[in-house]
Amino acid sequence: MESENMIRYKATVAYDGTNFSGFQIQPNGRTVQGDLEKALAQINKGHFTRIHPAGRTDAGVHAAQMVLHFDYTNTIPQEGLFKALNILTPDDLSVLSLERVENDFHARYYAKSKVYSYRVDNQPVRNPFTRNFSLHHPYPLNQEKAKMALSILVGTHDFTSFCSTKTDKVDKVRTIYAATLAVDEATKEWVFTFHGDGFLYNMIRIIVGTVLEIADGRREVEEMREILEAKDRNAAGPTIGPQGLRLEKVNY
Repeated sequence: MESENMIRYKATVAYDGTNFSGFQIQPNGRTVQGDLEKALAQINKGHFTRIHPAGRTDAGVHAAQMVLHFDYTNTIPQEGLFKALNILTPDDLSVLSLERVENDFHARYYAKSKVYSYRVDNQPVRNPFTRNFSLHHPYPLNQEKAKMALSILVGTHDFTSFCSTKTDKVDKVRTIYAATLAVDEATKEWVFTFHGDGFLYNMIRIIVGTVLEIADGRREVEEMREILEAKDRNAAGPTIGPQGLRLEKVNY
């Protein structure tokens, strides 16, 4: 909590998740949290600071705007702290903004919704320049079928079928406000975008994996509703790779 010697900061960071073992600190493996906390300790003469993110991303998953908060000594000017963080963090992690907030602000609990994207390289030959940020799926895809399947998921549903069995969440009900598909004309990638109040463990990767099976003809559009109603992970498609997934924004 804030005191005369501590102030609460809200930071927005971006990272290429390729070489991270996820966001959350862990004993063996490089993490976003670990790199940020290491930088904060270096700036504050070895004193440890815990950061609190809006959520967690898995190994290989990226973020354009991940929000977090932490309490820090007020003896270091805000602008100096901002510059120092960007000097001490590696090239695949940047602090986009840093601002002082009220001492009751919480990056996770104050978040109202999140926006994620998932990119699919649908060209016959994989693009080496997008391979770390896009899933290569070189099979003919029907865009209209994909859009129809996505529309079934919009609204408030029990997403048990699209959640890893490793989750610790008991309540699987979530609301998806929008689920869209567009084509990036520059790279020819399919770009799935999801806006929701929250997402379960591996939820988007399972949804897109299922939609791709519908789009390439392995399943029918009508099966999406059946999968949703089954509330059974075994009914849905595969958990596809993490490289295409990116947290785009956290809304407050």
